[in-house]
Amino acid sequence: MNVTIRTLTIPLLAIALQSGFAVQAAQAAQPASGTAISRTASTLTTADGVQLYYKDWGPKDGQVVTFSHGWPLSSDSWESQMLFLASQGYRVVAHDRRGHGRSSQPWEGNDMDHYADDLAAVIEALDLKDVTLVGFSTGGGEVARYIGRHGTGRVKKAVLVSAVPPMMLRTADNPGGVPLEVFDGIRRASLENRSQLYLDLASGPFYGFNRPDAKVSQGLIDSWWAQGMQAGHKNTYDSIAAFSATDFREDLKKFDVPTLVIHGDDDQIVPLDVSGKASAAQVKGAKLIVYHGAPHGLTDTHKDRFNKDLLDFLSE
Repeated sequence: MNVTIRTLTIPLLAIALQSGFAVQAAQAAQPASGTAISRTASTLTTADGVQLYYKDWGPKDGQVVTFSHGWPLSSDSWESQMLFLASQGYRVVAHDRRGHGRSSQPWEGNDMDHYADDLAAVIEALDLKDVTLVGFSTGGGEVARYIGRHGTGRVKKAVLVSAVPPMMLRTADNPGGVPLEVFDGIRRASLENRSQLYLDLASGPFYGFNRPDAKVSQGLIDSWWAQGMQAGHKNTYDSIAAFSATDFREDLKKFDVPTLVIHGDDDQIVPLDVSGKASAAQVKGAKLIVYHGAPHGLTDTHKDRFNKDLLDFLSE
């Protein structure tokens, strides 16, 4: 492998297009209606023919919380939070992003606009209202783009966790972002051996297992790798550009609901200053909670604290 993941000292998961990069517009194509063509107890089909797998746990009359997962994972990455909140009487819903998990693997449409429209399809197909949207990492971008494209008519609150907004990529008007040289190296690693890339990420910076005296969990590593390898190669490849080069600054301006931002100050994947602090500063009235020493994957490494903070925010 040309890139040794554990030795990189700058943020990892910001990948531009292989031949240069293209910053994704804050508002691109007209949003889809969000209406699903068909639905079963665990799948729905979108207007462009993509089958999405989803989970719908807890009492159907409970306050609704949706979860949008990170790259290259699936809704399984939220199981600790979903089980916890469902046991507290909340209705919790999470889907596998197109191309990830048990959802189908379309060749096209692996971008933030389609991700946001898929979230809208789930929300509208299940007729969810007064929803708290929770997004982790790439899922935080999905939540931001959903609000940017579909508004907050069905939204009560929003939570961004280790999330990629406002913008990951370094550009002339985003000088604090991650440099292109890092992007190209990780993208090459994905093409060369994505299995090894995923193993290196999970066993290293994602959970902070590369830090001195870290308590390494082989179970978390194995689960992360398995979820990643279940996703489509083309889909995850395209998604790297989607979460790294999408500009969410205009989307954040449309947040008009109570918003909580949670981020670790030892996030080696999505740096706190570039993302969490910047998003909290751009969303009017947003509350920022910084976990000292926490890595990117704090929903697992700090799940008890995170679950409590999430429950407290939902109860406000």
